[in-house]
Amino acid sequence: MDSQDKVQAFFSAEGSLAKIIDGYLPRVAQTEMAAAVAQSIDDNEHLIVEAGTGTGKTFAYLVPAILSGKKVIVSTGTKNLQDQLFNKDVPLLRKAIGKPFAAALLKGRANYLCTYRLELAIHSNLGFSRVDASDLAKIKKWSKSTRTGDVADMHEVMESNPIWAQATSTRENCLGQECPEYDKCFLMKARKKAQEANLIVVNHHLLCADWSIRETGFGELLPNAEVVIIDEAHQLADVASNFLGISLGSKQLSDLSKDSLQEFFKDAADMPDLRAASENLEHEIKDMRLAFGLDMTRGDWKDIENNPKLMDGLARLQEHLDDLADQLEIASVRSKGLESCFKRAEALEEQFKLIMQDKSGKWVRWYETHRKSFTFSLTPLDIASEFRSFMTQHSASWVFTSATLSVDHKFDHFSRNLGISKAKSYRWDSPFDFPKQSLFYHPKGLPQPNSPDFVAEIVKVAIPVINASKGRTFFLFTSHRALQAAAKILDKQIKYPLLVQGDKPKAILLDDFKQKGNAVLLGTSSFWEGIDVRGDALSTVIIDKLPFSSPGDPVLKARLDAMEKQGRKPFMEYQLPTAVIALRQGIGRLIRDVNDRGVLLLCDPRLLKKSYGHMFLNSVPAMRRTRDIADVEAFFTEEEK
Repeated sequence: MDSQDKVQAFFSAEGSLAKIIDGYLPRVAQTEMAAAVAQSIDDNEHLIVEAGTGTGKTFAYLVPAILSGKKVIVSTGTKNLQDQLFNKDVPLLRKAIGKPFAAALLKGRANYLCTYRLELAIHSNLGFSRVDASDLAKIKKWSKSTRTGDVADMHEVMESNPIWAQATSTRENCLGQECPEYDKCFLMKARKKAQEANLIVVNHHLLCADWSIRETGFGELLPNAEVVIIDEAHQLADVASNFLGISLGSKQLSDLSKDSLQEFFKDAADMPDLRAASENLEHEIKDMRLAFGLDMTRGDWKDIENNPKLMDGLARLQEHLDDLADQLEIASVRSKGLESCFKRAEALEEQFKLIMQDKSGKWVRWYETHRKSFTFSLTPLDIASEFRSFMTQHSASWVFTSATLSVDHKFDHFSRNLGISKAKSYRWDSPFDFPKQSLFYHPKGLPQPNSPDFVAEIVKVAIPVINASKGRTFFLFTSHRALQAAAKILDKQIKYPLLVQGDKPKAILLDDFKQKGNAVLLGTSSFWEGIDVRGDALSTVIIDKLPFSSPGDPVLKARLDAMEKQGRKPFMEYQLPTAVIALRQGIGRLIRDVNDRGVLLLCDPRLLKKSYGHMFLNSVPAMRRTRDIADVEAFFTEEEK
């Protein structure tokens, strides 16, 4: 029996899955996708697969990959998906397959407890607040019982708590084999297990770190892989672009300053110039942030070059970094910790010079400020040639899959972004009955998106839909400003619980939304994808605008300018397809199960009034469409019968 026959038998009504899943029914699209993946693995070819929600694509790629017996890497878009795949899907398939195979979960180093850093923090002279000290004590207690050191397994201290920075390592501050705790290192144990496994589950950030060989001891996974499967593949180009660039931030500089000060107290207390250099750099970092003003911005490097105050601040920042590097060089013979700090300072000096002096034209230079921090970045204009050469260096079969890879049923945009020239491609639509399960409402008389009263007007349109739905709504926005404006209006005009992104952590907001059962959740980009709310709690998705990226974004602007110089059409080739895929992701929140029902309200009149509107309409599910609120009310009345 060849591999495709084995796969088809596995998914059949009498197959291995049917024996362990109650009520299992074969899905044609899932079986066909699994057969296509099996063939690509057999033929050592690349494959691009779009599989709509409900296809069961996870099993469709995992089963042929595991049955092949080859060394397989599966990369997911987020750590949550990674955990779900490894902790839920893989054990079920292990039971179904009935043959042993070694699987490993591998995350980035910031996800693993570093016992050396934890001890440093606990015995630090720098001191911590009472709350932070309590949290460190909890982590210390947990460190004695954990087997994996995975931060996600520690429930008493939230993963998002900044105190974890004191108990985990970074690429810069890791001592590697010189670390006294190296033999107990959770990260090293996880990497060793991954190298010995048949199936390794990673995420895109880790995959790209491996590709760019940015971490000491990394770059070992991909050369041994025979099959690489990229799930949520629509996210890969953006993640890869970030990893292939250079980013220098206030956090890296501040961490160096604090770690140098800690090492000073431990091994160089007779070197007051080292302490002064560490403290001076920390002060200059804060002054640099203040020089940018209070606003959180993302801008072109020319904004800095045209601002003497910022240029002076950069010069002082660079000078203080150089001073600290000089002091660390003198002190580096004292201990491995001081030697490590010196090497970090040298690396940061080099990055600083590259960012300050770049004139190559191959990079976009830009900056970003957050509430208390800032970053300076070099981002590649184009990663297609890099990724193409990377794929050709390895003989692995690559499988790219997602629910949203095509635009108007074509894969040109996705393939072009990653430089994929030789790959078979297939599409399988969602098996859900969209004409029966959903309604697409696009009312008449909508204001233009650039209208000053746009938000107020679309909220007026949205309220009758929210009322008809009895809450149970995701209201998705393309900007935080619009979200906040809508929140103020809705707070006074609806009777349902209002949940607003930013008020609480994302996971808690989602839990609240599901438990209340009649809430209205307002969210921006992070709620457009990767969110799975099944059942009655979510019955309406409202989208404010077609999700075109901001033309003021420095990276986007530079890429569009470069395309224009090449004689290409940036709007049709890049902006439009990117927006179509983002819209498809947002719409994908609505129908997540065969029993789900729901209404989509899209508040952008450009959908019908602009010539490109058909590209969006041709790329969304085959929903019933209406322009009459009475049809929306009737839809929900039917639900009650």
